Amino acid sequence: MKTFLAVVSVATALGAAAPLQAQTFPDRPVKVIVAYPPGGPTDTIARLATQGIVEQLGQGMIVENIAGAGGRIGARDVARAAPDGYTLLLGGSNDNTIAPVLYKSLDYDPIKDFVPVSAVATDSNAIVVNPEVPVHTLAELASYTKANPGKLTSGATLGIAPHLMLEFIRVRTGADMVFVPYKGAAPAIADVLGNHIQVNASAKSVLLPLIKDGKLRALAVSSAERWPELPDVPTLHESGLDGFPTAVWFMLMAPAGTPPAVIAKLNEAINLRILTKETREAIRKIGLEPHVLALDVLAKVIADETQLWQGVARETGVHLE
Repeated sequence: MKTFLAVVSVATALGAAAPLQAQTFPDRPVKVIVAYPPGGPTDTIARLATQGIVEQLGQGMIVENIAGAGGRIGARDVARAAPDGYTLLLGGSNDNTIAPVLYKSLDYDPIKDFVPVSAVATDSNAIVVNPEVPVHTLAELASYTKANPGKLTSGATLGIAPHLMLEFIRVRTGADMVFVPYKGAAPAIADVLGNHIQVNASAKSVLLPLIKDGKLRALAVSSAERWPELPDVPTLHESGLDGFPTAVWFMLMAPAGTPPAVIAKLNEAINLRILTKETREAIRKIGLEPHVLALDVLAKVIADETQLWQGVARETGVHLE
């Protein structure tokens, strides 16, 4: 009986701790892990989304870049972090819906080891070439590479949406290109600007200024509709290539087991930040679309996204170790 009462007392104490933790949370800064190098789309949106959170939570949010292995190192670190709300991942499509369909031997589970905190924004991708490459459409790219096999090199961050976009185009058009993997968008874009590689796919948030300045030439975009800023650049659908997801989601994720009350408090604070006119305008200025979603909707988005990317992985045959 004494043992039973002791167990009940411990369980009661633990149950009472969760609401208390939510009441005092946060009492120190919250760390947001970006699993890619500085300067890329994930890093950009993380810094935009977390600016001013101190006004809602009374504490700051620190963005830390832990790059490598196509985002898996940073994601794994968050999966193994204490589930207390103080360590978050700026994840979403790339880290939590693409990774589980590409990697079969991960030492963490990109879906089960995380719980969604809040949506932030959606992005889309474009395929671009260095202006010295004499092509202006995907059809011309395919024809040129078939006539000059192996002459062009493509590159993008390994294991995320831009990589799959390049492979999807290669499979669908028969384009003959050598692929070079990168740790993040910023170094890949630097190399296509320098003509060390000739073809790149990356997010609107980082490519748009370079395209508008004529430093890169866009051949197609992955969005459902043309980018308003580039009305002459067709979508993949208009280029005859259906079946590629039109959006890439950015979401804040926490380690599984984080108290629901803490998740709810973070969700409310992030949503209030994204709903401000200042933040929405800043997000749209870099080519993204801000989003605020309820917690139950977030889980459904992740499930639906995973199915879409499974189809792309099957078609392209991309499987990574």
